[in-house]
Amino acid sequence: MPSRPYIPFLSPSALDRIAQPWRPKWKRRLPKKLSANTLNTHRMSIILPIEIHTTDTSEVHSVKALLDSEAIGNFIDQDFVRMKGISTQSISRPILVYNMNSSPNEAGQISEVVDIVLRYKTHSERMLLVVSSLGKQSMILSYTWLKGYNLEADWQTEEVRMN
Repeated sequence: MPSRPYIPFLSPSALDRIAQPWRPKWKRRLPKKLSANTLNTHRMSIILPIEIHTTDTSEVHSVKALLDSEAIGNFIDQDFVRMKGISTQSISRPILVYNMNSSPNEAGQISEVVDIVLRYKTHSERMLLVVSSLGKQSMILSYTWLKGYNLEADWQTEEVRMN
């Protein structure tokens, strides 16, 4: 009896990976959905003086970043990016953005990121920021950034210490 060819079973997520064109690792790590509070209307936020260094041109820009304990994702304002001439990179899969009340953000989906080196006091790190319309804010750093470094935030005095 002739042997039957082996046909492996592939899960839907594995089929998606095969069907999708190859994407760099940094693009695969981007979330499918983000949320942000661009109005600074709650008490669990602090404004931080941040310096960003572009990775392609080494330009330095000062920016006031909203450290928002309820945001999911690290954002930079599209008008700030255009005004400063910061280079962006397109992403192949747009990211959905929601407001804190779960309604879709009027700025629409994220289709670009910026690659920067962020400096706060003595701390420095390379990171990707998603580009979106943030209204009054130039930058938003999220809960994940806060948690990732186990920052000590004094919400009363608005002081942040890096551990």
